[in-house]
Amino acid sequence: MSATLVAKDLTAGHGDRVLFSGLDLVAAPGDVVGLVGANGAGKSTLLRMLAGLQPPEEGLVRLSPPDASVGHLPQEPERRDGETVRAFLARRTGVAAAQAALDAATQALVDGAPGADDAYAAGLERWLALGGADLDERADEVAAELGLTVGLDQSMTSLSGGQAARAGLASLLLSRYDVFLLDEPTNDLDLDGLERLESFVRGLRAATVVVSHDREFLARTVTRVVELDLAQQRVNTYGGGYEAYLEEREIARRHVREEYDEYAEKKAALEERARAQRAWMEKGVKNARRKARDNDKVGRKFRTETTEKQASKARQTERLIERLDAVEEPRKEWELRMEIAAAARSGAVVSTLRGAEVRRGSFHLGPVDLQIDWADRVAITGANGAGKSTLLAAMLGRVALDGGYAALGPGVVVGEVDQARRLFHGGEALLVAFGALVPEMPPADVRTLLAKFGLKAAHVLRPAATLSPGERTRAALALLQARGVNLLVLDEPTNHLDLPAIEQLESALDAYKGTLLLVTHDRRMLDAVHVTRRLQVTDGQVAEV
Repeated sequence: MSATLVAKDLTAGHGDRVLFSGLDLVAAPGDVVGLVGANGAGKSTLLRMLAGLQPPEEGLVRLSPPDASVGHLPQEPERRDGETVRAFLARRTGVAAAQAALDAATQALVDGAPGADDAYAAGLERWLALGGADLDERADEVAAELGLTVGLDQSMTSLSGGQAARAGLASLLLSRYDVFLLDEPTNDLDLDGLERLESFVRGLRAATVVVSHDREFLARTVTRVVELDLAQQRVNTYGGGYEAYLEEREIARRHVREEYDEYAEKKAALEERARAQRAWMEKGVKNARRKARDNDKVGRKFRTETTEKQASKARQTERLIERLDAVEEPRKEWELRMEIAAAARSGAVVSTLRGAEVRRGSFHLGPVDLQIDWADRVAITGANGAGKSTLLAAMLGRVALDGGYAALGPGVVVGEVDQARRLFHGGEALLVAFGALVPEMPPADVRTLLAKFGLKAAHVLRPAATLSPGERTRAALALLQARGVNLLVLDEPTNHLDLPAIEQLESALDAYKGTLLLVTHDRRMLDAVHVTRRLQVTDGQVAEV
């Protein structure tokens, strides 16, 4: 069915910190609303409110019609112990919940419960609308199209990262919701997956709200942009697509700054004039007092009139200042000013593979012959499951080879942001976990560095595992700045980073002088970052392109 989602005057916050207020949003059939803003601005919170999973502090969310189905697909889809791929797909598409409701209605019908006929009819209609009748057949077809070669009765927890990403994409392509709420759907997708996702979203007739930091995906899909501007505590809506949003936002910010500068300049000039007038008035009073015994009545009268005129002018100037339309100074936006500390250069040869082979079940990497030299900047691309992360592990000596030879060169100091963000995933506080990796850095300096990356007191004392994916990524980037590296390994570094942080990372990579191994499906990053070599990984085979 066609459905419209309406949010009116929503307010949300964390503790005493307001995330957004007075937010209005309408998503009608065919709309693709891009929701953008810095990490921590409340984008995921807003999606949960729109899905009815979290009540707003103020305002309301309304569906028309009220019984429309809403699909909320969060980032980092939960992989449950014992859940098969088939069951995962049924849960993510809403079919599992609809099946459970239909089963309950069927039992009530058998038991002759009052109103069971209507409940059964409604349950059956919902199950059919969500695609329950042919989900198994469609799941097999979509899995084959996506190259998800594992059996659908295999456990989700046994899947590799690439396979899990394909399963997540399959769950989206199989969904038949009336309203889609997508939180970072592009994470971990390869180029083929991104193109399929873009085609799916562009072809939807349902209302869609999407959070994404993939700039190319936003440019190709969204019809309108809602910006949660945390720095200015505003919600801004821009018509048109993502590129139009960037242009309009830049113009709007420039106008706001110009308006404030004009106001501040005019106010400063009036205040300077008022100070001069008061100074002249005070000087006149002093002169009048000094010459009070003077018998020159004409001179005394002139001095008195002059002083009164200066006082009148000062009051007029102060009234002009009061009548100025005050313009609030734009708040300075927080910026990640990132640097990657460089260690002393390594030897001329950084990493070597000779006839290297790795076997993991049915997967086979190699044989690979490859040499990475000092200051090489290498982009590594390929489909999910092709073997990119396995190749990195072999090059870094972190996986046992089943054949061939691997070696790191002398003096290599590795700095890494891995795809799974495993570095900060334990139960200890972030401050403790980070400090253990840089024991020479005092805790106060650790706090200062993490604060530069947007991780403040509320973050550093929390268990690292409770941080959001974006916050864990920022912590990993902070570590690169804390200790010098000469071999930088980035595996999907833009996942979970907000747009300003991605741009800062690109800038830091331009300034970095060591050796770089970059795995990314971010098409704009591949264009923005200078590389000297490109490796394509296809079904375990590595070729230089």
